[in-house]
Amino acid sequence: MNDSYIKIKSFARWFQFGIVIFCTLLLAVACHHGGSIPANYQSTNPACRLFEHAAGITCIPKKFERLVTLDDASFENAIALGIKPVGSIFFDFSFYLQDKVIGVKNIGKNGEPNLENILALKPDLILGSDYQRYIYNLSSKIAPTILFNFEHSGKWKDVFTNVSVALGKEETGQQVMGNYYRRLEEFKQRMGDNLSKLKVSVVRVYPNNINIYLRDSFCGIVLQDAGLSRPDSQNLSASEGEKLFGNSIQMSIGNELIEKADGDVIFIWTAENSTQVNQTAKNKLEQLKSNPLWQNLKAVQQNKVYLVSDYWIGSGILAANAIIDDLFKYLINTP
Repeated sequence: MNDSYIKIKSFARWFQFGIVIFCTLLLAVACHHGGSIPANYQSTNPACRLFEHAAGITCIPKKFERLVTLDDASFENAIALGIKPVGSIFFDFSFYLQDKVIGVKNIGKNGEPNLENILALKPDLILGSDYQRYIYNLSSKIAPTILFNFEHSGKWKDVFTNVSVALGKEETGQQVMGNYYRRLEEFKQRMGDNLSKLKVSVVRVYPNNINIYLRDSFCGIVLQDAGLSRPDSQNLSASEGEKLFGNSIQMSIGNELIEKADGDVIFIWTAENSTQVNQTAKNKLEQLKSNPLWQNLKAVQQNKVYLVSDYWIGSGILAANAIIDDLFKYLINTP
């Protein structure tokens, strides 16, 4: 065997090895950037399709009939896409969702889904969020389980899009979002020149403190989409909020900083998980109203403080539309 043959064979071996490495890297990049499924994960089951999510890769039945949702965001997004779950966690539903839960079985409280209740419903698909990874291994044994990344409430549109893809409802999702933007365009047109002049403050009263919501919170995104400005104290991005306060979407203020809650208008609410605790928050709100510093705020003096519901810190498109209802009600239709 001459040296030329040995060199050619060696080169061929290294060339094949290089091709393997290149293809492996190419596949990794495709998976990272384009959401492609690795070749070794390709499904041979025509009755389901693979979907990559926060907890792994799951084969979603193409014809599922019994959906269970593990959190309010998944429930609301499924409803918005025209799919009613057979079961969901139960929370204090705002009025905009109360008619949607009729016939839906209770599988536990928010953050505490009951696996026995889920099993009894015989689901063929389960949706939740990444903070429920702790039950993923068990829920996956009951039915294919999809967990969505939910970094913070301001990412609600990304989550809705991902849910629409997972449920095979991309076209419906686009229509729903299109209607959301059409409503906002109508709002902007009716606001006219007043749109650029108005600074909107968003305040939540807790039992022990007062919080203001920042630009990239759930309601902050809706206000941005509506073309409304925020007071300087609240016009902070998620990264700025995280850096300054350790919270991407809200900051706490004491009575001495109550001026940070001021604006041309103030939307304010209380919302807690139990009636008793929420009553404590309502009492806190009444105390706030009698505070001289609060009474000195421009919005208070001009009677531009509006009590709204907890959907202002919701997590889905239905809550976003409920906020738009409030914008029409208080900023356009109110004398």
